[in-house]
Amino acid sequence: MTKHKGRPAMNTGLLLLIVTLPPTPSSLRVRVWRRFRALGAVPLKRTVYLLPDTPDHYEHFQWLAQEIQRAGADATLVRVERIENMTSADVIRLFHEARNPEYRALAARYRRALQAIEKKSAAAGDRIEAEILRLDKEHERIRELDFFEAPGRAEVERLREAIDMKRRPAERPHRPAPRSLDLRNLRGRTWVTRPRPHVDRLASAWLIRRFIDPEAAFVFAPPGDFPPEAIPFDTPGAELSHEGDDCTFETLVKRLGIRDRRLTRLAEIVHEADLRDGKFAREEARGIDLAIRGFLAAAEDDHQVLSHGFALFEGLYAGASRRE
Repeated sequence: MTKHKGRPAMNTGLLLLIVTLPPTPSSLRVRVWRRFRALGAVPLKRTVYLLPDTPDHYEHFQWLAQEIQRAGADATLVRVERIENMTSADVIRLFHEARNPEYRALAARYRRALQAIEKKSAAAGDRIEAEILRLDKEHERIRELDFFEAPGRAEVERLREAIDMKRRPAERPHRPAPRSLDLRNLRGRTWVTRPRPHVDRLASAWLIRRFIDPEAAFVFAPPGDFPPEAIPFDTPGAELSHEGDDCTFETLVKRLGIRDRRLTRLAEIVHEADLRDGKFAREEARGIDLAIRGFLAAAEDDHQVLSHGFALFEGLYAGASRRE
């Protein structure tokens, strides 16, 4: 489970709001249900709702309990360290099950927006931009309630990044031709990319460690916090990122000038797993995408995910060698 800055972790304990609402008036039941939903609280039982124990959540539950009591119903707020017949994973799963359907619905809408952008319909441009603004607002709402990073979040963020990448080439149509990297200047350096690395970032990091610098160090940080001395990759505005229809892994392979059929095959797999644009018919892409989602769900630390990714792509590269 990833612990976000300012986010609750399971060791903070839990808040339980136990409510007993009369069948009438129904308006009270609807109002209370909407408040629970807006707070991101999940039901343990029909009359018990959970939130991670944080000062904000405690205050919100206090006010809601008071509101329910003033309406003539019963509400009891309880603070506990754990629920005896549930593991931390069981509790986290309740929150994931609440957020994942929302992420799936949002991903479907982002996917339609991405398809509309790919059709490059100028007439629909304003409508698409308005839809993306609405989706971004919904994305932010869900993220605020996603206390333990539900698995569905990764797909939404991948699609959102793909939308940014698709829109960027139109803003800079006259990109200079890529130059070969001077490997001598890239040894002993630190490389930086965004947190929670997925297919393209993991594959690119493996390529850097495998073909550029076996001692390369990697840092994960939000773009605004990149160390100034580090080399950014697979992030908007970086020199080493998506170029045209290429994902970052493809950009690196071309910039390095490596002629290797195994890398070409691997680049096609990474492209399809990352962009899903149907450019390459690589059946392995879906499996790799699922495997990396598993790494992200199981590992709290991005460097642990990176280690799993290195092993995965080294195995894929070796497997391609046997098929030569």
